[in-house]
Amino acid sequence: MTYLFYIGFLEVNWNDIIDILLVSVLLYQVYKLMRGSVALSIFFGFLTLYLFYLVVRAAQMELLTAILGQFMGVGVLAMIILFQQEIRKFLLLVGKTTAINRDNLFKPFWRKKEEQERLNLTPIIDAAKSLSGSNTGALIVFSKNSPLKFYAESGDEIDSTVSKRLLLSIFNKYSHMNDGEVILY
Repeated sequence: MTYLFYIGFLEVNWNDIIDILLVSVLLYQVYKLMRGSVALSIFFGFLTLYLFYLVVRAAQMELLTAILGQFMGVGVLAMIILFQQEIRKFLLLVGKTTAINRDNLFKPFWRKKEEQERLNLTPIIDAAKSLSGSNTGALIVFSKNSPLKFYAESGDEIDSTVSKRLLLSIFNKYSHMNDGEVILY
């Protein structure tokens, strides 16, 4: 096997370089996913606890090593439970970016190319003007290519054309369906 170079006792080859690059890309993607959330603080808390455990074990403090060792034993399970949402987002991201996902694989076989419907913005603008006149807050999200199914699954689906009256009824302060947002596909 051909080695690129030696670092002391380490022999580095192309597989090692590719491995390091792939791990660094994976860690960067995980960081981007957790950035700005509470999950990053929890992760650093776990990391601090683990480093403290390593120091205590190296110092041969038996009782503290045994106590912290119990936490480390269930650490993987606790991480899965605590980072459930982030793991789900990561898996959705991986599933979306793969070349063989369901939508792209079966689309040519089941349907012909669908024509994109153009969204009429006039009723949305009129509804926004009416809502601002009554000091009613509204979050209207336009989704074309972004996978917002994670958020849309928690609401009620209304299969209809967008109109001013429909938006005003959704954002009615006294309506039971009012949660302050609507996603338009």
